[in-house]
Amino acid sequence: MYFIVVKYQVKPEFAEVFPERTAEFTAATRAEPGNLWFEWSRSLEDPNEYVLVEAFADDDAASAHVNAPHFARGLDAMRPLLVATPKIVSRKVEGSGWDEMGELKID
Repeated sequence: MYFIVVKYQVKPEFAEVFPERTAEFTAATRAEPGNLWFEWSRSLEDPNEYVLVEAFADDDAASAHVNAPHFARGLDAMRPLLVATPKIVSRKVEGSGWDEMGELKID
């Protein structure tokens, strides 16, 4: 699976509306057949930073995502809202989903 984390630094004047401005992109990506998850979070330390955690089943799914029409539209919609180029970690990893954390078992 492809596991991706992206940090977006949003202009302060757009921090509150960023989720609604990315809603179409989010919904379209979540509807892709190979999308495993596409989850936004907001930083507790910096209210202008959003973090996206996403995963795709395989090479074909990852390729389909970046080549989909909604991908380009989503980036174009985000561009004027951002302070800087987003930071990304993108890796192909073994597995197909979330595992339990071995160090913190809850019985």
